[in-house]
Amino acid sequence: TLKTHSLHWLLKSLPILLLAQLAFASLQAQQKVQTIYIERIIALPAEQVWAIVGEDYGAIAHSHPRIVSSQYINGSLKAGEGAERVCNFNEKGTQYLRERIMSYSPESMTLTNQVFQAGKFPVDPELTKAVYKVEDLGNGTCKLSFDFQYRTKPAMMGSLMKGRFTSLLEDYFIAVEHHAKTGEKVNKENFKAIKKQYT
Repeated sequence: TLKTHSLHWLLKSLPILLLAQLAFASLQAQQKVQTIYIERIIALPAEQVWAIVGEDYGAIAHSHPRIVSSQYINGSLKAGEGAERVCNFNEKGTQYLRERIMSYSPESMTLTNQVFQAGKFPVDPELTKAVYKVEDLGNGTCKLSFDFQYRTKPAMMGSLMKGRFTSLLEDYFIAVEHHAKTGEKVNKENFKAIKKQYT
């Protein structure tokens, strides 16, 4: 009968439907991104902090305790939409991130930064980007914020890496403040002593 035939078809199709559902769920898990938002109030004019994170884009190594060296690449000469930089996390240049400015607004002191190549870093470049923003709070004070979206490879590492990434970004903000205030270049060797001044 038609009813029996339909039941038979359903029972035959059930494993395929379940597999399809599992595959879809797995794909969704793979595409899941993690987000981190951090901010820091800095007792400096907004323009002074924007000069470090926005205008001096290629020289992030001067204000980042973990980046050994950085420079503009692929013909980029200054910050702006489409500008690219490489950030080296070791002397050999085997641990690196290559990044590109996707949008750039000096008026609102905001830029969107996209990773497009990651050497020996467990992140998916296509799904890893951040929005830098500097807000003028008046009285010579500003707020620096970083809205970070990333996906790790494998995806299951995402939540495990969250604490490490957050700690790294908090250290970066301290380094930005110090570099903006003093002009001193921050590195792995001097950061421990610098951090004690700000915590």
